[in-house]
Amino acid sequence: MAKILLTWLGVTDINSSKQDSGGNLGPIAGAVIDRKYKTVFILSDFAKPVSNKYKKWLKSTAKVTAIIRNVDLKDPMDFGSIYEFARQLVIDVCKEYIAEDIVFDLSPGTPAMAAVWIILGKTIFPQVELIESSMQDKKGNYHVRTTSVPFDISAAVIMDMLSNPDEKLKLMAQSLPPKTADFPEIIYKCKKMERVIAMARLAAVRNVPVLILGESGTGKELVAQAIHTESLRGNKKFGEINCGALSPSLVESELFGHVKGSFTGATKDKEGLFCVNKGGTLFLDEIGDLDLSLQVKLLRVIQEKKVVPVGSGDSCKVDVRIIAATHRDLMGDVANGKFREDLFYRLAVAVICIPPLRERGGDIDSLTDFFMAKINDEFGDEQPCYKGPKKISHNARIMLRNHQWPGNIRELQNTLMRAAIWSTGETIKKQDILNSIIQIRSKSDIDLLNQSLGPHFEIKNIVDIIVKHYFSRALKASGGNKTVASRLVGLPNHQTFTNWMKKHKVD
Repeated sequence: MAKILLTWLGVTDINSSKQDSGGNLGPIAGAVIDRKYKTVFILSDFAKPVSNKYKKWLKSTAKVTAIIRNVDLKDPMDFGSIYEFARQLVIDVCKEYIAEDIVFDLSPGTPAMAAVWIILGKTIFPQVELIESSMQDKKGNYHVRTTSVPFDISAAVIMDMLSNPDEKLKLMAQSLPPKTADFPEIIYKCKKMERVIAMARLAAVRNVPVLILGESGTGKELVAQAIHTESLRGNKKFGEINCGALSPSLVESELFGHVKGSFTGATKDKEGLFCVNKGGTLFLDEIGDLDLSLQVKLLRVIQEKKVVPVGSGDSCKVDVRIIAATHRDLMGDVANGKFREDLFYRLAVAVICIPPLRERGGDIDSLTDFFMAKINDEFGDEQPCYKGPKKISHNARIMLRNHQWPGNIRELQNTLMRAAIWSTGETIKKQDILNSIIQIRSKSDIDLLNQSLGPHFEIKNIVDIIVKHYFSRALKASGGNKTVASRLVGLPNHQTFTNWMKKHKVD
């Protein structure tokens, strides 16, 4: 599908449309001819007769549909007005076209106009493509290339300007000691993660237990390590254990230690993590998977600050800070009797909830760049087809942004690793990402596809569920724009989309 070009009308374009231009097409016409765009939407602060004359020339020269929107700029460097006019144009165009079909031309107009296109393209409309054009020869031929802006701006930056941030939390965070090198290593730009890090820094300097909640792969261990490093115990040991990865007997031995002969295989005394990490921090990962019998013993250790090794009658004092983490709904487990309520409240003094990657708008690009740098460094000269770092194409980035990432940051990292392996060229393309994403059917999907056939089975109910699911996702992704949503689900227009909504009772 031919793409849609959005741009400002510049002086160079006006001069190129005159008879004595010497064959110079100008940035707009040069881009249209080189890339064969279907429609051009042009913002112009020139007088209407001048704009209309250029529109007529552009149509005859480049054979393109040109739509000019005349605006009144008091100053061609007025960032505020330029931003509002450009933003409104994009919103209006998105009512008829999806963002992936839109291109911003940075070349025409003033530097302020180019800067605003970059801001819009890196914040509110990250799906669009940015281009720039330059004349390559005396005949007026233009070379157009996709621009890779060497920095990213989180959408949260714009949101911060439009909403009231949690000033109290910010001021409290600013009163803490200077930042160490660890929290900045947590890659984030979105508002939700900014709040998480502020809360983590507040908890770090207090000698209290911390409970970190979040889905698998969200980086709970990284946050725990950063809290330890920035705490008063930062110069002591950081011990960790996955409570769900070992049998209860092994977890007990690892935590509390054991004496020689206390069980088969105990050939010598062993200190537990509570003693080994004396004065430091003990990270209990997946605490929700801890056996109920061990929950009782852990609670006793926390209350009495003493630990009794397996097979021993003697206790020893312990001094560790506990940071626990889980992907489970601990409150639900408490209600169901799967997790002790008294232990929960002992651990849940400072509670930090890490959002899933799908809710961290603006962070995927930053994380992608971070992981690609690590992958390129790790691969080094191992590439069989070429020498040099791998890059991510524009369309590949769009796919990465739009994926739901049920496995969160860990899934993103592994997907990029696979894509780097499968791609044979310098650039990782959309198809490489598509080939590298592993689709795992959820339990609900399996249940949906394995209903019992018989007198009570109704296929319409199954279809209703599927339509509601994907239509809701499309409406959310399009911001409620039915024209865009219809394209996302493969329907021809918004009217058909509306008819399906009524038929399948989509709210």
